[in-house]
Amino acid sequence: MSEITAVIFDVGNVMVRWEPRVIFEPHLKDSAELDWFMDQVITMDWHKHHDAGLSFAEGVKNRSAEFPDYAHLISLFDSQWDDTITGVITETIDCMKALKEAGIPMFGLTNFNGPKFQEFRKKYDFIDLLDDVVVSGDEKLIKPDPAIYDLILNRFNLIPEQTLFIDDSLDNIKAAEAKEIKTHHFTDPQKLWPDLKRCGLL
Repeated sequence: MSEITAVIFDVGNVMVRWEPRVIFEPHLKDSAELDWFMDQVITMDWHKHHDAGLSFAEGVKNRSAEFPDYAHLISLFDSQWDDTITGVITETIDCMKALKEAGIPMFGLTNFNGPKFQEFRKKYDFIDLLDDVVVSGDEKLIKPDPAIYDLILNRFNLIPEQTLFIDDSLDNIKAAEAKEIKTHHFTDPQKLWPDLKRCGLL
């Protein structure tokens, strides 16, 4: 294995738990209707446009026009966005602190709307452990587009074979591997520290 000299972290479901469903559960008591709403209205195909730079106001307006009976609920996706973050994954933050202490360069690569990310980082100061962050909404590129991996590698002069990328999405992991970046598919917080240790980082 090539020596790992830098680490790239995803944010959602790596540093924090993200679950949009929780903000709608109090309003849709019927589980079948809630399932339908999440499958057909608040879809990831719709939300990815926010991650690519579309404003939440515009996204909510467009979606409300498609589903006018649910407009009052769709608006919550913007106004109650903070509540979609349901907790910090402390195991990841502990690893970040240890890597920082060890002097390992760390970067973020996140699919996140630009203004929402700025709000997020004010609330969660562990983001400041990172040397820098590439935010999809600012770049108008989203993972797993190969171009966003080229962007972060070039911007920070990272060598793919010496860079470890940590993400919960298998599609994002495969896209990174296609660029010869080393990867850790984040599925269990307890497995991160041992893998970083195996890579000689901790």
